[in-house]
Amino acid sequence: MAAKDKSDARLRSALAALQRLADAFAHRRAQLASSAGLSEAQWRVLEQIAADDFMPSLFARRRARSPAAVSKVIRQLLDQKLIAVSIAESDARQRRYALTAAGRAAMDTVRGDRERALARIWADFDPVRLGRFAEFATELAERMESHARDEAKRRTPEKQKARRSGPTSKT
Repeated sequence: MAAKDKSDARLRSALAALQRLADAFAHRRAQLASSAGLSEAQWRVLEQIAADDFMPSLFARRRARSPAAVSKVIRQLLDQKLIAVSIAESDARQRRYALTAAGRAAMDTVRGDRERALARIWADFDPVRLGRFAEFATELAERMESHARDEAKRRTPEKQKARRSGPTSKT
């Protein structure tokens, strides 16, 4: 029984450390975006536009966001003159998004702040430890993603069954 308690304590400690790390990353992302006068959502859209393959509908699907939410961010970026939109030459039904000079300056600010943080926080770690951390983090992410897919599959038949049977009443 003592071994199980020790194992549970290690698991809880690992989960607490992971939560602290996730919170620190979320806080840092907000700081980076704010340093350039952006929200995190605006930063994500600008990053994707800078990659030169931005499609709002695909971006919304990948980020599990509604197309309306992505459109709102695009309008904000247009209003702030951080992006420009034009009709694609190859297909008049498609729009082409590009960073303006102000948008490139905002991204340069974020990138500069990020590079300073990388140098200050990560550069002094032992490369072997970083490698082990990357391997562990990759495996953990894969396990979490696999579990999420399995849970989604497991819940789908339950939802379909509930829809077919209709609402239940307790009398």
